Amino acid sequence: MSSTDEPQKLEHVVVKSTLPRQPLPLNVDRRPIITERLTIRAFDASDLDALHELRRQPEVMKWTMQGRIDHDKEETQARLDVFLPPNDAKHYNYAICLKETGEFIGIGGFHGRISSFGWPEVGYMLKREFWGKGYATEFLKAWLVEYEKLPREEIERSVDPRSVVPIPAGDEDGEKDCTRAREVLIAVTEESNPRSHNILRKCGFELFCTWITTDSKDPDGVAKVVLPTFRYLPAPRS
Repeated sequence: MSSTDEPQKLEHVVVKSTLPRQPLPLNVDRRPIITERLTIRAFDASDLDALHELRRQPEVMKWTMQGRIDHDKEETQARLDVFLPPNDAKHYNYAICLKETGEFIGIGGFHGRISSFGWPEVGYMLKREFWGKGYATEFLKAWLVEYEKLPREEIERSVDPRSVVPIPAGDEDGEKDCTRAREVLIAVTEESNPRSHNILRKCGFELFCTWITTDSKDPDGVAKVVLPTFRYLPAPRS
């Protein structure tokens, strides 16, 4: 198993790879993703009440860095604003809704381009009453299809060496640059959340490192948390 150091404490390596082109598609240009049971759509300002209801569930917020429910709608509004214009060009998040009724049951996507590993990080949240029904897996599989369709751009990035999947010299159009690496999408989980581990594996993620850090939810800043971290490798572009 790789080192348990926090990614920001490791010496990163510079690689050449690809990432979704910036700016990302605007909310107005994101077509709904329709699955067997879900409508996965862009956020709207009218989602405040539903998002607040989600973020008022302790069982849900337990697994977030915040670690607590939102105090009020003003706090939730600040979270929603991240997903709305003009910020939508920097994020690729969707509202997860039931197809039959349109009921808002969760959110998912990535909130920013770069995690502490140097790659985008995906996450999702579902209302407690919709756990264990396969909705998270259904969402993530569909979202990944759309994520892989996004236009790519060549990048040079400093990344955690544990995350790197090298492209052997000469494997890409005769390129001889040993610093080329496969594009990576990160998902960070907690050791005590095996349900999330199983969902990620079903969607094609693989565990590549487990690290330990101070638990941001501990008010005393003493407790440690173990974070199994998974990676997904989008298909290479021809």
